Amino acid sequence: MQVPKNLWYTEEHEWVKVEGEIATIGITEYAQGELGDVVFVELPQVGAKVQQMQAFGTIEAVKAVSDLFAPVSGEVAEVNALLSDQPEVVNQDPYGQGWMIRIKMSVPQEVKKLLSAEDYEKKVG
Repeated sequence: MQVPKNLWYTEEHEWVKVEGEIATIGITEYAQGELGDVVFVELPQVGAKVQQMQAFGTIEAVKAVSDLFAPVSGEVAEVNALLSDQPEVVNQDPYGQGWMIRIKMSVPQEVKKLLSAEDYEKKVG
């Protein structure tokens, strides 16, 4: 199972990549494997406000429907439009083309509350 070292993780299996004040968010390889084949992803609109560890959308798979939780607070700057037509990309490339939203962070220090790659590996290992 892949757990990229340059990302931060939540207990609920989201990942976040921080670049300046922008945080790109998706779900982990572990999460997509547990869900099974992803058939639908509901994401917020650009401009929506999100709060750390509050639900920002849902992901529907053959096995289950799950909430998606924001690893950090801020405003949605971009939504991955590819997922509305091809939600299966989350299964194929969860850390690449399967990203979900980009947030302009309002509280960048919140990242320090997240799990490192090593801590996340221990959790799911």
